[in-house]
Amino acid sequence: MKKSRDPLQRIKHSSTLFAAPAALFLFATAIYPLIELIRMSLSRVTVSNILRTWPFVGLAEFKQLISSAQFIEALINTLIYTAVVLIVGIAGGLLAALVLSSTPRSRGSGGLEVRFSRFVFGMMVFVWMLPPVVAGSLWKFLLDKEGVVSYVLANLHVIAQPVPWLVQAQNHTALLAVAVVNAWVVVPFAALVFRAAILDIPPDPIDAAQIDGATRLQVFRHITLPMLRSTFLILVVLTIVYAFRSFDFIYVMTSGGPGTATTTLPYLSYRLSFENYKFGLGAATAVISIVMVLATALLYIRANREEVG
Repeated sequence: MKKSRDPLQRIKHSSTLFAAPAALFLFATAIYPLIELIRMSLSRVTVSNILRTWPFVGLAEFKQLISSAQFIEALINTLIYTAVVLIVGIAGGLLAALVLSSTPRSRGSGGLEVRFSRFVFGMMVFVWMLPPVVAGSLWKFLLDKEGVVSYVLANLHVIAQPVPWLVQAQNHTALLAVAVVNAWVVVPFAALVFRAAILDIPPDPIDAAQIDGATRLQVFRHITLPMLRSTFLILVVLTIVYAFRSFDFIYVMTSGGPGTATTTLPYLSYRLSFENYKFGLGAATAVISIVMVLATALLYIRANREEVG
């Protein structure tokens, strides 16, 4: 009589079968395109041979790319863009989280404040889930020279005359405008994460500090902020990765212009590949971007391990 298979072996075999479709999908949509991208970056690929054999050129495309002025400009634009999204997004998210997390502890006495906090909380979730194409189109209209932003700032005497925010390359105006809009989307996500971390802080140290006469600023600086260190670090890394690979807002609002004023590395890769049809150079740009994002992602993995540990 044939002996039955061990139950643990059957469970392991079944889990492998269930994981196979997901692994196949991951290979088809992520791993295989990445392999082809790397192979394309090491080849000379143009319109004439994209459907034929790609001649191998080694690192020639990378050398040509790195020595070009457009790559240096795109790299500088990417660093400025990422820095603005990071600073505005994290600072705004932390400030919003502090405001939203201060109300729920006094539910019995502040009904209006609780309702207002819930309304703001819901609006943040709405902003965070808004498609980038919709948000970018909305802000493109608002930041027009005759748009609402210029009108309000002119009436408040902040600016002397309407400013063409998205078509002015001087002083990185267009780049900063798109970066601030992108940070506007980061703020709700950062606020939700910070708020959850703040509400998770034990109230005993805060109550003891307040009894001893500590001000709100001192409580925040010496108690709240140190306890948010791991959350802060993880959010910083995630925001850097998100901002570094940002493409949709730039495509919708400025298309990399005026000229190349808002062209970042991801958009440069798109422009080289699908506007100039230099697929090898575009792939090399994408590979460099991926390497820089992976380096930042490694920081996230390390920070996550330290938090779990």
